[in-house]
Amino acid sequence: MAYASGYFKTSYGAELALVETRLQWAALAALGLGLGLFPLLASPFALDLANQVLLAVIGAVALMLLTGYAGQISLGHAGLLAAGAFTTGILAEEAGAPFWLTVPASGAVGAVLGLVFGLPSLRLKGLYLAVSTLALHFIVAFLGSEYETRHGFSTGILLDSPRLGPVVLDDARLWYGLLLAVAAAVFLFSRNLLRTRTGRAWIALRDRDVVAAALGIPVAAAKLSAFVVSSVLTALAGCLFAYYRGFVSIEAFSLFTTIEYVAMLIIGGLGSLLGAVLGAVFVVTFPYLIDLAVDLLPVPARLSTYVFAVKYAAFGLIMLLFLLLEPEGLLGIWRRVRDYFVLWPFRYRPLAGRS
Repeated sequence: MAYASGYFKTSYGAELALVETRLQWAALAALGLGLGLFPLLASPFALDLANQVLLAVIGAVALMLLTGYAGQISLGHAGLLAAGAFTTGILAEEAGAPFWLTVPASGAVGAVLGLVFGLPSLRLKGLYLAVSTLALHFIVAFLGSEYETRHGFSTGILLDSPRLGPVVLDDARLWYGLLLAVAAAVFLFSRNLLRTRTGRAWIALRDRDVVAAALGIPVAAAKLSAFVVSSVLTALAGCLFAYYRGFVSIEAFSLFTTIEYVAMLIIGGLGSLLGAVLGAVFVVTFPYLIDLAVDLLPVPARLSTYVFAVKYAAFGLIMLLFLLLEPEGLLGIWRRVRDYFVLWPFRYRPLAGRS
């Protein structure tokens, strides 16, 4: 009888399978059950925090496709979020557009911006490309600020709760269901896209664009498609953010927002959709964990007045520690823990059909 240990695949079907083992199916079912029961048991604060995490997951997965898989650095993520949000706000305010119209319109605006600001990637790389995408943030921020000023929206554009047929999304639990469905759909769409010719071209582009071109991959088309797909998903996240918050203001899309999303990739682990999810969960909940620590620990009263500055300092320290000590991020930690229980102490299983 022959035995095998570790992770191995013996067919293309196994390579392409989203869920490979019964244990993974059981874990997926338990996760689905937990996510389904969560809104029934969670407090309003926990429910709002979960909705923030789901919104961040959509944006983080979008940025992971562009930076983590296609290798194109972008610092215009907050600008794309703002573009989706302001498209929603302007259409709802000026034309009274319904939810089913503002969502595709925001995606279309994101696609156009992704195409336009993806063009520099055909000539620029690295830091130069990052600076060119940073221009997107400042352009959208300027246009959004001008619109608010000229139309008298000093506190932002107010939005009514959207409708999905007879259902009005005016409750956090309803929003949780919608955002969970959208986040899951974006994750599965991205996961399957990465297994197609387009996704494999992005990965080849990230590893070495010169070799990718030598292998016959259309580099220009691959770069532009990465920008367009990522921008559409990001604008969609901005649209949902606007509706969930009930208002649109350019102050919600500062440059720090872009830094937060880049941190999600670094902390979660580059080159993995699961890393994007883990990074989004960590970055969104981290400020609240600091607040909890300040409340529970014997922190001097004078220091507690500087909690906001402490959050910024702690956030920067966490990013630095991950870059120095754990470059693979939370995903690397998860893989080591998983391997410990799966592969130690040399768990063997028989290979079917061999003796």
